[in-house]
Order: sequence, then structure tokens, then C-alpha cells
Amino acid sequence: MKTQNISAQIFHDSPSDLGHRAKWWTGRIAVYGVLLIWALVCLFPIYWTLTTSFKMAPDVMKGHMIPWVDFTPKWLGWKSLGLSPDTLGDDNTVRAEFVKRFTNSAIVSVVSSILAVILGSLAAYGLSRFSYKFAWMRNGDISFFFLSQLILPPVVLALPMLVLYKELALLDTRIGLILLYTLSVLPIVIWIMRDQFSSIPTEVEEAALVDGLSIWGAFITIIVPIALPGMVAAFILSLVLTWNEYFFAALLTSTHANTLPVMVASQTGSQGISWWSMAALAWAAIVPLIIIGVVLERYIIKGMAAGAVK
Repeated sequence: MKTQNISAQIFHDSPSDLGHRAKWWTGRIAVYGVLLIWALVCLFPIYWTLTTSFKMAPDVMKGHMIPWVDFTPKWLGWKSLGLSPDTLGDDNTVRAEFVKRFTNSAIVSVVSSILAVILGSLAAYGLSRFSYKFAWMRNGDISFFFLSQLILPPVVLALPMLVLYKELALLDTRIGLILLYTLSVLPIVIWIMRDQFSSIPTEVEEAALVDGLSIWGAFITIIVPIALPGMVAAFILSLVLTWNEYFFAALLTSTHANTLPVMVASQTGSQGISWWSMAALAWAAIVPLIIIGVVLERYIIKGMAAGAVK
């Protein structure tokens, strides 16, 4: 019966309706085709990194890509880190070093991202709700001043930060990296959260003030829950940037506070680059970010949608 109805509908459709339907399907196929190609392009580096961690040296040099077709997977990369099935039960100094670097990266990136979101949200809320005047600078100038800090190349700050941290006894400490990383991602958080707070009507706070709440009470109980998706999106962006930061981690640390990116870059020696070990380390560094992105996906989408609506 359904087949007869569909056939009758198609039979009675005018040529213009058929043309519109064909264009609609063509557009859908084109869009999904482009998205599929882009997804493959984005996921290919992750796939290449994972497969490289299971390759032998000749397979890496020959560019073999498909396991069990081009090459037979081996645990060479993971074994060099003490993370293969046959080495997990043994004492391994490389694995202990990896765990230490991983812990340093996790603590430094998470704490600095949380601090940046807290401080950046407070600054962004003030810039979106109140008018400031500092010399010739107004709210827009202050916001641009924060953003302009990203223009300065990190290498310009290398010598001043090295001297300053030496005087403050912050070299090779987690606290030193946390303070520096918080300052480095703070401008991005301020700009993201300023748009989030600007999209929230001021009438919401005015109603809360009428009900007897203070400015701080309205901010914590009313505004923060509404802006939470944007705060999570800013946190994830800060986490990615601080987790992958290499320059200052290599410059300001040596033994105790080294992070995972420094260990990944150190997989070189007199025999050349240990691609399989580097790939295994890189994959171990990628996995936490993938898990966090999947778990907090809905907050990321809400945060992006809020900015798009504005």
C-alpha cells in the first residue's frame, strides 16, 4: 500500500517538484560527502600515530599503513615505554618516568585551566556588565589589551621568564608552570566568556536583585549555571593548549616538573628518531583529551551554539 502511495505521489509530482527534490538530495549528498572527507583528514593523523606505535623500523621507513596487510603489528613502541603486555608486571624506569611526566601534565594543565576559567569568567563578567575607564582605555580597549597578549611570540619572553623564575625559585616546579599557563590562556577565556555573558539578558540579574540577591549571589546562582556550557568549552580549549605546550615546559623545567610533550620530543638519539616510541607516547597523550572531549561533548556544543546565536 505504501509503495502504491509513493508511486502515485511521484507520478503526480510536477517536473519542478522533482527538480527541487533532486537538488535537495544532491545538496545533502555533497554536504555529507565533504564532511566525511574532512573527518577522514582530521582522523588520519590519529590513525597514523596509533599504527606507527606498532611498527618496526622498516615498516615506518617504507610508509606501510594498513595492519596485517602492509605489516604485522608488534609491541615495539609500547615495549620501549614498559607499557606492553609482557612488560607491565616488571619494574621499568622508563614507565616510571612516563607516569611522572603524565602526572605533571595532568596536574599542571587541569589546575591552570580551572584557574584561568575562574579568573577569566570574573573579568569577562565585569567587562560585559559594567563600564570601566582606565586612562584613555574603555571596555573595548581593555578587552583588546587582553587579546593582544597573544600576539607576542613566546620566544620573546624566554629570557625574562628564565631570570624571573630563577629569582623567585620557581624553576622546575609545577607551581611555576601553573602560574605561567594560567596567564597564557587567560586572554582566550576572557574573550570566550565575555561573549557568553553578553548573550545573557541583564533582566535576569535585575529580577534576581529585586528578589533580594546581591550581585555576587546573582552571578553564582543565576548567571554561572546559564553560562556553564561556555565555561566548559573555555576549560577544554585551555586544557588542550596547556596540555600540548612545549616551549616553556622545556625551558623552565629539567627534572621534577617535566611534562609529557617534553618527553615526546626527547625520543631522539645517536641512532636517529625512535618513531615507534614517539608515536606510543603521542598516542598516550592524545587519549585523555579524546576521552574528555567525548564526555563533555554536549557542553561544547551548547557553548558553541550560544556564541553562534549571539
